[in-house]
Amino acid sequence: MAAEAENAKAEHPEEWFASANKIYPMSVKGTFRKIKWAILFVTLGLYYFLPFIRYDRGPNAPDQAVLIDLAGRRGYFFFIEIWPQEVYYITGLLIIAAVGLFLMNAVAGRIWCGYLCPQTVWTDLFLYVERKVEGDRRDRIALDKAPLTANKVVRRITKHFLWLMIAWWTGGAWVLYFSDAPTLVYDLATLQAPFSAYLWIGILTATTYLLAGFMREQVCIYMCPWPRIQAALTDEKALNVAYKWDRGEPRGSLKQNLVLEGQGLPAGDCIDCYQCLHVCPTGVDIRKGTQLDCIQCGLCIDACDNIMSKVGKPTGLIGYDTDENIERRIAGKESVYEIVRARTVIYAAVIAIVGGIMLFALLTRDFAGISVVHDRNPIFVIQTDGSIRNGYSVRISNKRNHQRDFMLHVEGMPLETRVDVVGIDTVFAGRPIIEVGPDTTREVRVLVNSPAGVEMPKSTKVVFRVTEAVMGEVVIADDYFKAP
Repeated sequence: MAAEAENAKAEHPEEWFASANKIYPMSVKGTFRKIKWAILFVTLGLYYFLPFIRYDRGPNAPDQAVLIDLAGRRGYFFFIEIWPQEVYYITGLLIIAAVGLFLMNAVAGRIWCGYLCPQTVWTDLFLYVERKVEGDRRDRIALDKAPLTANKVVRRITKHFLWLMIAWWTGGAWVLYFSDAPTLVYDLATLQAPFSAYLWIGILTATTYLLAGFMREQVCIYMCPWPRIQAALTDEKALNVAYKWDRGEPRGSLKQNLVLEGQGLPAGDCIDCYQCLHVCPTGVDIRKGTQLDCIQCGLCIDACDNIMSKVGKPTGLIGYDTDENIERRIAGKESVYEIVRARTVIYAAVIAIVGGIMLFALLTRDFAGISVVHDRNPIFVIQTDGSIRNGYSVRISNKRNHQRDFMLHVEGMPLETRVDVVGIDTVFAGRPIIEVGPDTTREVRVLVNSPAGVEMPKSTKVVFRVTEAVMGEVVIADDYFKAP
């Protein structure tokens, strides 16, 4: 069998492998193209310039609105500050992102791919530059076939230079999220920035240049796993960009269809102009039905609507629809659109629940923390007056950006219990006052002494309560007092 396969491969190599044909997407005007432009300007505008927005958090805190401070082990998003131990927020965001994709798929197929995916957004920008420098579809095809001339060389150099500038700013903007943006820009310009910054700018510049400039639709068709995943998640109620063959077939040229109509014979509205194919960024002929290559961008809808308007026919020959509705129209029934159904309600509910949990945790979280570790050897000490002493290592965290004083109180012990903190002499109402610096932790050794003459059980649950002196914030930790 292997030998037969090798022979067949040698005799018919074209059946085993074919190079991808280069796609020359044509420009188009229309509703969906305007939506894509608006999304491009908003998303890229936010991505490129968000690091330069300032937000005052007070002294000892960075004033960059959005910052991932790896050195300080903090994440900042305007008034939100995320600490390393709050990794569950990242988990929540990932859940919301995943279910959000599922919801978009349930509503309108690959709408993420067509409008919001970074690969789509940057490819659109690169195509815009290419059209401005080399011309529209026919001009670019002609330029590729033309011999090498000074005009061709200048156009190519200009295009690739502009591509590289976009890619460079893309990589540069990414690293600005990890350091103070104005400072890092100055350090980069004066060659004082750390090597890692130059390395990541280089990597992201190269990947953006290659993916958006050269690989384009190949990323969507072959590299991205989402088309395969969403194909398994979609259902017959989801809206997809569809050619309404119940209206368009039998297709033919405009003159041919007019002749057929005059003879009273069936004639579809599709005039075989191929505009839907020429504007498609992935080279899909939507008239062949739903295909894995289609990213649901809606540009074919704009192209078809423009042609229908010119030939005096109703628009909407291509549009967001379902196969079920096409069958219903053939049967003489009304189209049915069920955006709100069990699947979409469940997805929306999951997003709302996870988002609500995250919001509640964010609003009710503590800005101080305490942990207690009991001494292991010895577990307790019997002193000469008969009292029993237990030692603990207590770590207090101050998550604010200014110094704070904390009062320590141990609950669950007899009234005469004495609590000493090694190295701390400040006491208020019998409670030690522990100073903790801004955005840091302090570990102290705490000695708890039971009253002399009081018989203690073998194990007594105690609560270490820490109260912030100004705002009154309270955090607690449990442990046990050990006795013979």
